[in-house]
Amino acid sequence: MATYQSIRYNVDYGGRAGALMPLSLFTSDGSDATASFTSGIDSTYDEYLFIFNSIHPETDAQRFQFNGSVDSGSNYNVTKTTSIFTSYRSENPDNDGAMGYASADDIAQGTGFQSLTGGVGSGNDECCSGYLKLFNPASTTFAKHFIARANHYHKDDFTEDAFTAGYFNTTSAIDAIQFQFLSGEIQGGTIGMFGVH
Repeated sequence: MATYQSIRYNVDYGGRAGALMPLSLFTSDGSDATASFTSGIDSTYDEYLFIFNSIHPETDAQRFQFNGSVDSGSNYNVTKTTSIFTSYRSENPDNDGAMGYASADDIAQGTGFQSLTGGVGSGNDECCSGYLKLFNPASTTFAKHFIARANHYHKDDFTEDAFTAGYFNTTSAIDAIQFQFLSGEIQGGTIGMFGVH
């Protein structure tokens, strides 16, 4: 896991001026079972942003997922409640696009990994990109909320835009985040972790 240079990027973030502090960078070496961020998630920042770029799966039709930890990454099994909806459009001009609520991908007080995409294709040009925002992970009073947005090249040759949100239903601090595909390795791409001022 590489570390970014300690510089700040000013951005228009969520309708207000803000700054992103680069903290850590995962770059796939082509054979990564998971991408884990086990340090740097603490009370320094109220928000953390993970940007994943061109994440390519080893295995066809796999969902890109994440989970949190309260024990520095020894276990990724935090109870969460989530919601996800998607829109898609096929490369085939004769097929209509659609929007839908993906209830099968929700978690209701479960500890499993939350999907951020549908079935990403494993073709040479297929991947997923997007972001995950984690709010106030060091709180020991409140649940920890997150929102995510991701787009992927589906294995059946359409673009799918996924909106995910929910909360870790724990008053313990979230101190690690892990990304993975449902099956197979991460064979390309980067994930950057930023603190948000």
